[in-house]
Amino acid sequence: MPASSGRLIWRFGLFLVPAILFALLAAYTWVVLQWSYSEGERAGYVQKFSRKGWFCKTWEGQLALVAIPGSMPEIFHFTARDEAIAARINGLMGRRVALTYQQHVGIPSTCFGETGYFVVDVKAIE
Repeated sequence: MPASSGRLIWRFGLFLVPAILFALLAAYTWVVLQWSYSEGERAGYVQKFSRKGWFCKTWEGQLALVAIPGSMPEIFHFTARDEAIAARINGLMGRRVALTYQQHVGIPSTCFGETGYFVVDVKAIE
């Protein structure tokens, strides 16, 4: 085997290994964003909702879960990735709402959202 073919294989490997690692990371990210660990619904009042992030902008919010009036609320942190859902949440600020969410575990970056709880639907509770 000539020395030049060994160098060619080495150079090819320098590009192939990072490409394979990137493809594996992309496939893993796609799987964890498509598969939900749990699903559920939480009801309360949206007390904070803002678009955040340096490069990857996502809608992040806090839902105050009040069980008994006058008691300290439990805070549920959530992310809305869909602009249509975010617009609906903004329109329902100040009213009692029910958020339907999916929990995704193992997301490798906060670029997809600061929390693992992604809101997929919102409805007003009268």
